[in-house]
Amino acid sequence: MQGFIIKISRYKDEDLIVTILTSEKLKTVYRFYGARHSVINLGYKIDFESEKSIKSNIPRLKEVIHLGYKWMLEHKYLRYWQQFCALFFQHLNDTHELDSFYFNLLNNSATIWDKQNPKRVAIESYVKLLEHEGRLHVEHYCMLCEEKIDEDISLIRAFLPTHYNCSHTLSINKKALNELYKNHSTIFLTDKEIDRMWIILLEGL
Repeated sequence: MQGFIIKISRYKDEDLIVTILTSEKLKTVYRFYGARHSVINLGYKIDFESEKSIKSNIPRLKEVIHLGYKWMLEHKYLRYWQQFCALFFQHLNDTHELDSFYFNLLNNSATIWDKQNPKRVAIESYVKLLEHEGRLHVEHYCMLCEEKIDEDISLIRAFLPTHYNCSHTLSINKKALNELYKNHSTIFLTDKEIDRMWIILLEGL
């Protein structure tokens, strides 16, 4: 079975509780300290097995193989990736059965993470997630005052549109935003706009 580690928690000294996003579910497993283990970390894609344990109600993690990417050796790429992956635990924590969309989204993102600014990859992926969940607001009406937005758009959490005067946050070019929503491309967004949207993304999926 393959999956992405989206949360690691310490438990009883050096034991770990690990949450893994697979193509079918969130799987929580237990890793005992003391045995010879391969290194695992938040954001790692792994191939693994789980088995029932007499020491815990949670299955034991075993036979772990790290399916790594070269860019994980670079701190900047890994840090952004771990921040992005951690958001999936917060978003999916109460869900047990999943379709393959979320695993595939992370898998596709990981494949191109170092091909451009990783923040751009994350933002493009997030728009696909919002679209998949029916939460992408493509119509330009302010979520605070409910009036139409004729000028550039200020975004708040979940990329909800607002007037600048309503939310007092950096405005995003409307044409560039339309390109992102239509073609999942950040090509027309400036780095300053990308940095703002990354901050919004970190508030939660």
